[in-house]
Amino acid sequence: MLGLVALGLLLFWLSITRPVDESVVPPPAGTSTSPTAEPLVEVIPPPDLAEDEVWLGDISLTAGSVIAAGTQLRDVIGTGTDVTSGPDGLVARHLELTATVPFHVVAEEIGPDARLSAAGKGEVRVDTEVEALGRSLPVGATGTVTVVGGTLVMVPTTIDIGGPQFLAELLGSVVRELITFEHRIEGLPDGVVLRSVEVVDGGFRAHLTGDDVRLVQ
Repeated sequence: MLGLVALGLLLFWLSITRPVDESVVPPPAGTSTSPTAEPLVEVIPPPDLAEDEVWLGDISLTAGSVIAAGTQLRDVIGTGTDVTSGPDGLVARHLELTATVPFHVVAEEIGPDARLSAAGKGEVRVDTEVEALGRSLPVGATGTVTVVGGTLVMVPTTIDIGGPQFLAELLGSVVRELITFEHRIEGLPDGVVLRSVEVVDGGFRAHLTGDDVRLVQ
């Protein structure tokens, strides 16, 4: 009788269980199968950081529009590296700044009727009126834009006065001098210098950099 009972229990046990898959090795006790988190990188502040200073590391800024010294800048992107806040204000060891100077800002410096536009192939077109030989003359000119001494400079390469070619050649030197323009971006912190510029739709895309720049007094 006891043997039949034992045999019945064995058959019942086999019916409700299954063999163990020995190919699957269970993880050791105390371990987790969840993804391993990346180790934290130690951030080391500058060795000369004073007790009354706060080190911010790197900071970034994006703004659709900024007014600096009455001049508008658009699509501003700035990155400050190794930024410290203290008695001297907010200072960045290095600053990278990219912004667009709208065409109308520069056009106002040329004249009340001046209009600027992108001419393609990296050039800008200027349409304005100049005074030559006592007369008002409508002029259209295209030219390249470069950076000279931290200043945006445009020198015409072609000039169109809407008349015969010989007249354009005759007045070319006079008109060229009148329509050449320079523009310095105002309102930026000391030490920030214009490095390069390109003509884009709507304005001049300027790239500026600086070292040991005081962002906020």
